[in-house]
Amino acid sequence: MGSKNKLRRFNDNARFPNVIQPGRDQLLANTFEQRGQWHRFFGNDHPIVLELGCGKGDYTLALARRNPGTNYIGVDIKGARLWRGAKTALEEPLPNVAFLRTHIELLDSAFGPGEVAELWITFPDPQIKFKRTKHRMTNPDFLERYSRFLAPHGRIHLKTDSEFMHGYTLGLLHGSGRPVHYANHDIYRLGGAPEEATQIQTFYEKQYLEQGKAITYLAFSLETQ
Repeated sequence: MGSKNKLRRFNDNARFPNVIQPGRDQLLANTFEQRGQWHRFFGNDHPIVLELGCGKGDYTLALARRNPGTNYIGVDIKGARLWRGAKTALEEPLPNVAFLRTHIELLDSAFGPGEVAELWITFPDPQIKFKRTKHRMTNPDFLERYSRFLAPHGRIHLKTDSEFMHGYTLGLLHGSGRPVHYANHDIYRLGGAPEEATQIQTFYEKQYLEQGKAITYLAFSLETQ
């Protein structure tokens, strides 16, 4: 993508009413006005669901179309990517969709305790090298951060083409005594997975399937048993 196109998208994001871009200093200082008040942004008290690392927002948009009584927020740091999802949500329109441009490690400064009903983590970078463990989106530190704003018994959905990421996360959950509600290491061949895991496919997921890769899915909670 050319620099002029990126600049245009950044300018669009700045004026799009469904794109929120808090500054890092603002979040660290706990002065982000939306924290704990997202119901005012959406104008209702419907449950809030996040998609982390949403990219172009394929999953966020698809979930919002299926569930108009739920509010969805796609989270990503790359504004040129989430621009596509934000623009589509405005064009359709999908009033139950927003996009938050920030780093995942700052989310507990963007949402108040219990404010989020569910999380979707879709096709994250598995960060396979040991020195990259701290960047895995289901490592213990991230799970602790999620627990600060996830509602009691709120579910986290992990959908990935990485058997490594699937197994790593499953091992952490079993080791920490956290409940695993569903686990499937090949949802299309083995069947039985929830519809939201199988009937929504991102652009990259379709490519993975064409390559013969298995798609895995986990649903779990963070309370200890």
